[in-house]
Amino acid sequence: MKRTLADFCAAIAFAAALPALAAEEKGKDKEKAAQTIQMASVALPVIVDGALLNYVFVSIKLELQPGADGAGVRGKEQFFHDDLVRYGHRTPFTRMDDYTRVDEAKVRAEILRAAVGIVGPGVVKTALITKQTSQKMLTTLTAGRKRAPDIIP
Repeated sequence: MKRTLADFCAAIAFAAALPALAAEEKGKDKEKAAQTIQMASVALPVIVDGALLNYVFVSIKLELQPGADGAGVRGKEQFFHDDLVRYGHRTPFTRMDDYTRVDEAKVRAEILRAAVGIVGPGVVKTALITKQTSQKMLTTLTAGRKRAPDIIP
């Protein structure tokens, strides 16, 4: 009977410890899981031969390194937007084959470059373009054509 009582007490102690162990495991999983931040859309210019043809509204998701301060990065979101717009006017993200989209690789590269100065090195792991919406529905043919001169009789 003593053996059974000891086993019973051990089982109760183990059962009481299970919620604490499960919570500890969840905490470890959350630390290991990458944080993501969905940024608000930013309007990036489409510039061809020095002329502004269109704006493309781009939604970006930032994936942060494990252990990064997500709230701190979210608080600096406007700096990412400012950098993208300024850079987009200096060196456009324009795709020459489609004026309704931006060059995703250039946008990602600029975000990762700017992230070092905005939130520090090793905070932003990657950037993903989740959506692109064009202000105008242009094609490369209609946007690049010059208007024919008026015929004067």
